[in-house]
Amino acid sequence: MIQFDEEKQKDRVKTLLKKEEEELAATLSAHHGIPYIDLSTHSVNIDSLRIIKEADAHAASIAVFNATDKKIDVAILSPENKKSVEAIEDLKRRGYVPEVFMVSHQSLEKVWDRYKDLSYSFETKSGALDISNEEILEMTKSVRTLDDIKKLIEEVLSMNKAHRISKILEIILAGAISLNASDVHLEPKETDLRLRYRLDGVLTDILHFDSKTFKLLLSRIKLVSELKLNIKEKAQDGRFSIKLGDTEIEIRTSLIPSPYGESVVLRLLNPNAIAVEFESLGIYPRLLEILKKEISKPNGMILTTGPTGSGKTTTLYAFLKKIYTPDIKVITIENPVEYHLAGIVQTQVAPEKGYTFAEGLKSALRQDPDVIMVGEIRDFETATVAINAAWTGHLVFSTLHTNNAASSFPRLIDLGINPKVISSAINVSIAQRLMRKLCPECKKEILLEGKEKEIIDKVLENITDKTYIEEIQKEYVWDSVGCIKCGGLGFKGQVGIFEAILTDEKIEKAIITNPSERDIMEAARDQKLLTLAEDGIIKVLTGVTTFKELDRVVGLSSAN
Repeated sequence: MIQFDEEKQKDRVKTLLKKEEEELAATLSAHHGIPYIDLSTHSVNIDSLRIIKEADAHAASIAVFNATDKKIDVAILSPENKKSVEAIEDLKRRGYVPEVFMVSHQSLEKVWDRYKDLSYSFETKSGALDISNEEILEMTKSVRTLDDIKKLIEEVLSMNKAHRISKILEIILAGAISLNASDVHLEPKETDLRLRYRLDGVLTDILHFDSKTFKLLLSRIKLVSELKLNIKEKAQDGRFSIKLGDTEIEIRTSLIPSPYGESVVLRLLNPNAIAVEFESLGIYPRLLEILKKEISKPNGMILTTGPTGSGKTTTLYAFLKKIYTPDIKVITIENPVEYHLAGIVQTQVAPEKGYTFAEGLKSALRQDPDVIMVGEIRDFETATVAINAAWTGHLVFSTLHTNNAASSFPRLIDLGINPKVISSAINVSIAQRLMRKLCPECKKEILLEGKEKEIIDKVLENITDKTYIEEIQKEYVWDSVGCIKCGGLGFKGQVGIFEAILTDEKIEKAIITNPSERDIMEAARDQKLLTLAEDGIIKVLTGVTTFKELDRVVGLSSAN
């Protein structure tokens, strides 16, 4: 007697249907000229799912199943699906480079099914923390001042819910993003914890809360940053990311031991904050025209100098955006990649794997680039390779940690670079600082008098070319007040002050004599370009910032 195995028959039918569906997808892919893939035999990159929200993926019959930097693999059911096409165009607008594959329904279902793993993924592996775009948008609407952030955190602190700690972290980060903070500081004290934001370069107190909550919050931060929970006596560095709609903000976590616990700094690398246009940096028009010519040259080195946080990377990105065209190849070596630029090959150093700035630069030169950006020159090897690249037909952008434009030349000599090579390779050295801009809604005009007037008059007297200041009033300055538009701070945003030295004949002669900083400054006087202090004073007299703010940044009072 023959027995009918119903389960086996169902499995056979299921297999046949699956085969037919895959064959149909393969046939349609050939018809449309789009590659076909069977995702049942292909691994799915969990982190790539974050690029499109689950609801949007279902609505558009689409899925991202792999991602390497901005290059992504995208699965679709049909290229004739209007929503799928719109979703792909949106990905391109966001800077992604999609490769499209046709798949079956069951392949899409397999990818969509992995969305449920995301919550586990960000806690244990990927270091990514998702905050919903809607929640951030709502929070942004309610956050206008530092007091708003304080109230939100205090409300959550009063709760006794299990997700309270996650909520506090979300509010802290959302508040920082809303107020354009560059860093979040969590500093344990003897009896409590102090929370501060760095706003426009200045640390600002938000509130204090209890140490018990901080210990739980610290564990949460360690978890999402992929740091070891049991290590408390050593410094640790980690990172995680926040996905807000089209924008991905990377957070770099730094922990160091302190007398009352581990001190935490979260640095927010917000691509929107660093994407400044060349003309909006705050460079004086005369210098702006000079730099436009210098960055358009086919070879040579452009150096930006200044301390950490002076905006050097933002300036280099603005240069790259200004000069990029599809017919040149641009490669960057950065630490980290803070802002993705369309059409440009960006690489990130990994010293623990032997991929340093020097190694990255050597590798980049083998890629036949026209323009190279080296994030930082700090040693002989990197300096040598960068200088040689600039000397042999490449345009090189890089940074040095020096106080002013003149000191970059002695600094390179100190690193061991031949002075004759320096003068042939460097086109221009730029120094810069960042100052807070006065809120245009509430700034107030005050009479210029006393010690401030003495210092400003002395700086103006030293400007060699008086055409800079012929039409500028010298009777008044402005002060900060504070209003709803600026969150009560009196300042809103930042602007750069700049100085530059071109490598002309006098500078070349000075470099060969192993010069001091003062020697270079004297040799550059005939270039008639503004110094940092002079550029700053002009911005003070035109109401861009206050005298106190400029003094904080360049130390005018102590220098006079």
